[in-house]
Amino acid sequence: MEKRWTILTTDEDKVLQLHHSLQINKTLCRILVQRGIDNYELSKKFFRPELSLLHDPWLMKDMLKAVTRIITAINDSENILVFGDYDVDGTTSVACMYQYLKSIYPNVGFYIPHRYREGYGISKAGIDYANENNFSLIISLDCGIKSASLVEYAKQFNIDFVICDHHLPDDIVPDAVAVLDPKQHDCNYPFKELCGCGVGFKLMQALSEELKLPDSTFLKYIDLVAVAIAADIVEITDENRVLAFYGLKKANENPAVSLKALLTLAGMQKQIHINTLVFIVAPRINAAGRMDDARKAVQLFIEDDYDKALELAGLLHNDNTERKEADSNITEEALSIIENDASLKIKKTTVVYKEHWHKGVVGIVASRLIENYYRPTIVLTKSGDVIAGSARSVPGFNLYEAIHACREHLLGYGGHFAAAGLSLSEVELPGFIESFEKVVAATIDEDLLVPEILIDAELSFKEINFTLLNILEQMEPFGPGNMRPVFISRNVTDSGYSKVLKEQHIRFVLQQNGKTFTGIGFNMADKFDLLDNRLPIDIIYTLDINEWNGERMIQLKVIDFKPSK
Repeated sequence: MEKRWTILTTDEDKVLQLHHSLQINKTLCRILVQRGIDNYELSKKFFRPELSLLHDPWLMKDMLKAVTRIITAINDSENILVFGDYDVDGTTSVACMYQYLKSIYPNVGFYIPHRYREGYGISKAGIDYANENNFSLIISLDCGIKSASLVEYAKQFNIDFVICDHHLPDDIVPDAVAVLDPKQHDCNYPFKELCGCGVGFKLMQALSEELKLPDSTFLKYIDLVAVAIAADIVEITDENRVLAFYGLKKANENPAVSLKALLTLAGMQKQIHINTLVFIVAPRINAAGRMDDARKAVQLFIEDDYDKALELAGLLHNDNTERKEADSNITEEALSIIENDASLKIKKTTVVYKEHWHKGVVGIVASRLIENYYRPTIVLTKSGDVIAGSARSVPGFNLYEAIHACREHLLGYGGHFAAAGLSLSEVELPGFIESFEKVVAATIDEDLLVPEILIDAELSFKEINFTLLNILEQMEPFGPGNMRPVFISRNVTDSGYSKVLKEQHIRFVLQQNGKTFTGIGFNMADKFDLLDNRLPIDIIYTLDINEWNGERMIQLKVIDFKPSK
């Protein structure tokens, strides 16, 4: 698939000033300036994050109300229920808050709604469970900001809510005892991009201050906070950078028993990075809710015994194996539908439906289809008597608004800019498909249907060395807001030793002005003929280390390449 190359621009005066101040590679200074780090003090905070840089939790709206209500519950021996969503952010949030409260007070339980029986967020069944089991305070994490009617429902049982959420509020905010959500328009908290677990972490921080407990009582869960930050794809800037940095430090030095068990079963023995959490840990946690019951994820997180944790991790590992198999089979079937229907190939949207597809993986499948057919995509399956599914967008296109425009065909829908869920009756399916295509075709910018690669800076091979790489490594953890730098090198030639691996990938051996580097380009074998004539090419890549037989070599991870102009 052809891609658009976009090289980011920079204020060169600021680059020169920063270069003068830091005395490091000017290309790195250019990248830092692009990311808003344009002076010595900001650079120091970026490269040397300190826990002291965490914001004051009392700046968050309703924090005093939340802390006061929880302390009242403790003093009055009330039962407290910790309630969270079934995804990684929700289950880690619940595990952290449950363990924290349990360490200072015995009357605490937890509840995770079942993905298919109860759906997303606070549920009526969960409130009924709280009532039947004499819980008078619910602390909801990663959900609740859109549950005004359910918070009202709980009041008839004299159940109070403290809501910890990070999603955008509706016009009506639930009438809870306290609503902690930095995205509320009247909340003065200085950082708006916390995940749900991050908001819960701030509540634990405030409780610890009020109860005069040592910082270790909440910092011991910072590795699970890092897992939530990685999995929820929030910006790894500001406070999230500090939390992720120290969370990864703990994960590498003294991980929670649960993390250690998950990584052992996954065969991970190397240094843990954000990508480890995103691609190894998070899918296993999410698989519990996708394939079965997410309670087992919380049970794993709160387990102190390593052998028992290994057993629970094994259950998640098995769920993930099932998830991968379902994901692979459904993706293959969906691609076949598109490839065998010429009318689908010329559309601006993809909508595919089979009633036997597993509801838990249709969102993943939608993302897989976008990798092949780059356009807004919906994958649907049968759920009871209705059709339901997940939608995913291409960057820059507001998927939620497009679905909202087709609401006359739907029973229900929800989501945000890039992802959504929806349900409809079978009789409405043809009309919805037609309407969705019309809306997208009329509103999407044609450029958005071509994948874009953002390039941070041009780099020559002579600049690439271990000093440069050492500074790049200090820019971790990478993620939204601080992505791994992407470079372009022009007029590079093949040495004649590049070759195809496993009929899919290319092992590059490339040279520029007498300097040679090896590289790997995954799933690029179909472009190998561009190297045959050994004419100059331009390459886009990231840098990392390849370790082999105890030797460390700099390697290019090639993202794309094309003939030089």
